[in-house]
Amino acid sequence: MKRLLAVLGVAAVVAGAVVLEASATGYIVYLVNLLLVTLVLSLGLHVVIGESGQFSLAHSAFYGIGIYATAIATTAHWPFILALGVGGLAAAVCGLVIGLLALRMRDIYLALSTFAFGEAMQWVFLNWEAVTGGPNGYNIPPTKLFGFAIMSDREAFPLVAVLAVLFLAATLVLHHSGFGRALRAVRESEIAAAAVGVNVKLMKLAAFTLSALLAGAAGGMFTTFSTFIHPDSLGFSTTVLVLTVVVVGGIGSVWGVVGGAVVFGLLNELLRQLPSYQEMIYGAILMGFMMFAPRGMFAALRGAR
Repeated sequence: MKRLLAVLGVAAVVAGAVVLEASATGYIVYLVNLLLVTLVLSLGLHVVIGESGQFSLAHSAFYGIGIYATAIATTAHWPFILALGVGGLAAAVCGLVIGLLALRMRDIYLALSTFAFGEAMQWVFLNWEAVTGGPNGYNIPPTKLFGFAIMSDREAFPLVAVLAVLFLAATLVLHHSGFGRALRAVRESEIAAAAVGVNVKLMKLAAFTLSALLAGAAGGMFTTFSTFIHPDSLGFSTTVLVLTVVVVGGIGSVWGVVGGAVVFGLLNELLRQLPSYQEMIYGAILMGFMMFAPRGMFAALRGAR
């Protein structure tokens, strides 16, 4: 039954992609691309919070590192696959460093240290003008794939969709693997996990590194359909958005993250005209779910059936 549902799900996604490609407006295609990038970015935070139980507020920084590293490699005429690898790897190295810090801290201290890293990286994005363009932003050149230049959101959509499906599938495989079970054992109790032979330090390092890799890859995907990046879009509001997706979608649930990315990705677009109220509204939503549905939206919907 599960295989039948999976096949039907894949068929529905393919049919939806064909219809979208053929009939949707340019704005709708852009919005879907953005939702897919938000999904991969949120999957990265899911790995570190939902699977291993560690707290991180640095994902907008990892995302920005992925964007700038991929864009710079693309400017140097590197093939897109290599440029995407550079973006993901650069973010993963930073994630590894944060993971080393995580071995010494937990709870509020870990949250504060990752928040500080995110703020420090935004300062770097704003002031390292020779590399990032500073407050003037960075013009991202068109992505080239197998010699063909991607010049529009519609041309980028198949590539973004394939990458999002691949990263989603990889996250599902991780969730159901022995490695995923070891991460969740660390989340539930580090002492109990160590007692049954789980290398807690290695699991924490792996979680932060893989999490940052996904965030960097999301940044690389963003460069396929966007022509410009400014540091202001990589601030705390992006972290709040992704945190809301993971927490309200359902901590520990991959499909909860998928639902949360769709709902809050669309809400983020609707609130774009009210930037002063975005963080306040997300904060109220987070407080409401923590008080009345702490297991998240996905679990609440399943319980209501």
